[in-house]
Amino acid sequence: MGKLIGKVGVLAMILLSLGVLHSCENKNPSVVKIFVRSSSNELVSGAKVIIIGDPSSDPATQAYIDTVITNDSGFAYFNVQPYYDAAGEEDNPVAYFDIIAKTDLLQENGYIRSRVHTTAVETIFLP
Repeated sequence: MGKLIGKVGVLAMILLSLGVLHSCENKNPSVVKIFVRSSSNELVSGAKVIIIGDPSSDPATQAYIDTVITNDSGFAYFNVQPYYDAAGEEDNPVAYFDIIAKTDLLQENGYIRSRVHTTAVETIFLP
């Protein structure tokens, strides 16, 4: 009976240790949020926003491209966690992206710096 209690105690400690280690993982997403505004400062829905990894940045950002259409609130939401997963978030905790925001008639460029497990926000004003 004493050996059984000892084995159950060891098993409980192992499970508790695994639970503590798993809870230390950072669960915050890596997000880039781009607001698009008109020249009159109104939010623009339906604009195409493209982010492109900047390989000439320091440190260099690996190849990455994504396109999102702004929602009714006038922003494009990019989940860039797949970029950090592929680049290795330990070795590459920062990324730089060129931004292209455009509608049928207008286009403007921008630039944004992103960090792993944070939300980076930028506003692009269309001319």
